[in-house]
Amino acid sequence: MPESLSPPACRPGCGACCIAPSISSLNKLAGVPCRHLDAELRCRLFGQPERPACCSGLRPSIEMCGDSPAQALAWLRALEAATRPGG
Repeated sequence: MPESLSPPACRPGCGACCIAPSISSLNKLAGVPCRHLDAELRCRLFGQPERPACCSGLRPSIEMCGDSPAQALAWLRALEAATRPGG
């Protein structure tokens, strides 16, 4: 796959995917930063077996990440609202 078509890498200092969605296995509410984020908004469990499966399965994409952390947060908040049970 040409480099221009490959999925983006995580944006440094973003953490949107660890803030916007709820993570039921960690009792993390939507919009609350995950307790496993460090001061630089990086996951301290990345690559570890105790990292939740929902996190390991989430991959950066142009659609999800957009051009900025603000765009990523907005997209993920909308997805969270659209997939909320009973919502």
